[in-house]
Amino acid sequence: MSSPARFDRGHTDDLMTFLTASPSPYHAVANAAERLEKAGFRQLSETDAWDSGTGGKFVLRGGALIAWYVPEGAAAHTPFRIIGAHTDSPNLRVKPLPDTGSQGWRQIAVEIYGGTLLNTWLDRDLGLAGRLTLRDGTEHLVNIDRALLRVPQLAVHLDRSVNTDGLKLDKQRHMQPIWGLGEAHEGDLIAFLEEEEGLAHGSVAGWDLMVHSIEPPAYLGRDRELVAGPRMDNLLSVHAGVAALAAVTGAGKLDHIPVLAAFDHEENGSQSDTGADGPLLGNVLERSVFARGGTYEDRARAFAGTICLSSDTGHAVHPNYGERHDPTHHPRANAGPILKVNVNQRYATDGSGRAVFAAACERAGVPWQTFVSNNSMPCGTTIGPITAARHGIQTVDIGVAILSMHSARELCGADDPYLLANALVAFLEG
Repeated sequence: MSSPARFDRGHTDDLMTFLTASPSPYHAVANAAERLEKAGFRQLSETDAWDSGTGGKFVLRGGALIAWYVPEGAAAHTPFRIIGAHTDSPNLRVKPLPDTGSQGWRQIAVEIYGGTLLNTWLDRDLGLAGRLTLRDGTEHLVNIDRALLRVPQLAVHLDRSVNTDGLKLDKQRHMQPIWGLGEAHEGDLIAFLEEEEGLAHGSVAGWDLMVHSIEPPAYLGRDRELVAGPRMDNLLSVHAGVAALAAVTGAGKLDHIPVLAAFDHEENGSQSDTGADGPLLGNVLERSVFARGGTYEDRARAFAGTICLSSDTGHAVHPNYGERHDPTHHPRANAGPILKVNVNQRYATDGSGRAVFAAACERAGVPWQTFVSNNSMPCGTTIGPITAARHGIQTVDIGVAILSMHSARELCGADDPYLLANALVAFLEG
């Protein structure tokens, strides 16, 4: 029997707002934290002792957020229900010595982050965002959301073979954006940001900066049934997870603890203190058990009963490249979230996990699909197998089917974000 849907097309409108406001992982977790605080959650410091109180709590570290809701009557061995996602997206990130140039053009030196589609960054108006670390140790979010940078493509007149032999881009030589004319001077970019942000000259000691397309998300198509926008991989899942977690707080009696784990650095392997292969999630879950007076035995019991849905985008069938997909698995836009399967453990889903996901979708009245790769094509991976192996908890890989994955601008069905969110609510409610 299905439960009433919590979210509708208004959820997709809100997703577009969230994408625009979150040009970096640091902005994404700050925006998520603000939404959770409005839902009654409170931030905990990792350096403080944690109490045994009930209610919503969250921890921020860099570009990662772990949030959980302890219901009334939760025992120390109460298991968790986790939504896993990641906050980072492939892009161009500013190098430690950013000021460079050539042939009378001033440029910004960038490094390629993750497996981005390089050509999608060409000839776009780009902004700059991230965090600045000041000399006193405080952090300052920065978002220059205007046409500041551009990676210019070589004119067809100077590369006559581009449309026959294909575009060939060298990551070092061809991807450095321009931002003005004249000679490059060391310190120009950071001095510019200090001035823009009203910070004292010389106050910035470190930075984690990245470029972003300033074109806002938009509905697309004759009937506005599609959404085009940046960073859907994987802020779409982060946004849905925040909405779902907020929706179940204060709901009926829960026999588990709902959790949202939004990690950084998935796009380059998750091996960091804020990535899924780091200790952050395990530490938070263990401390939650121990704060409620639990023992190691309680921790083991809680983890043994825990289930994680690792939510990340997957591939919708491409109308121009149908042969690249498995012949019998063609996920389509607006047909509901996908269950991602790979027997070589690139995804963590197994038969029992399929049953968990199917039951959640049935309770939510949400249609769902299955994704598996063409045997002749390599399969990507997610935080799912990492979470399962590192913490020994049952994990199921799911997501929303999109086109243009890892592009500066991706495409999904306009209904799928809220269908995913409704399925996640049903999963957290159990």
